[in-house]
Amino acid sequence: MEVDTTNMCSHLKRKLFEEDGTYHKIWLALQADNELTAVVRSRQLHIYRTGKKVLILAGKAAPKILREDRITELF
Repeated sequence: MEVDTTNMCSHLKRKLFEEDGTYHKIWLALQADNELTAVVRSRQLHIYRTGKKVLILAGKAAPKILREDRITELF
């Protein structure tokens, strides 16, 4: 999966892509699960499972869980 990171918050980039980052496990899950998609909007990462929004990750703010999903158990 490729995500356009040009508009992503720098804090979020570190949390997602660095191995010791808080959300790195979620990034790995996005790569492994074909049902998951992600889009950067307003400097945040919006994660969808089969077209339904599940989770919003921000750099400094707490993650927003919108639906119960197994990906939310990773952090």
